[in-house]
Amino acid sequence: MIELLSESRCTACDRCVDVCPTNVFDAVKGGIPVIARPDACQTCFMCELYCPADALYVHPFADAHVAVDEAQLVRGGSLGGYGRSLGWVRARAAGTERDETHRLFEIGVT
Repeated sequence: MIELLSESRCTACDRCVDVCPTNVFDAVKGGIPVIARPDACQTCFMCELYCPADALYVHPFADAHVAVDEAQLVRGGSLGGYGRSLGWVRARAAGTERDETHRLFEIGVT
C-alpha cells in the first residue's frame, strides 16, 4: 500500500497520477500530488517504479497501513528500491536507453 510521497524529493511531474491504475493520487496545480485515496492502492508499484525522483514508497503489505519513517527509508535504500530490484534506473527499464516512449510524459500524452 502507498505509504509515502516525499515532499522533499517530489518534482511535481505528476507521473504517479498518470500511471496509477486505481486513481490513488490527485494532481495539485502548482504543487506536488497528494495521496488522496490510499485505500484504493492495489500495491502494483507502478507509481514507485515510474517516479524519476524516487519520491514514493509502496509498502508490500496491501491489506493495512504501516507507519514509515522517510529518513529510515532513505538510509535503508528503500526509496526507489523496487525499481532497482528490477534493474530500472531513473524510472527506465535497463536496456531501454534508446526507448523514447518516456517522452510521452514530457509532451503530456497519457
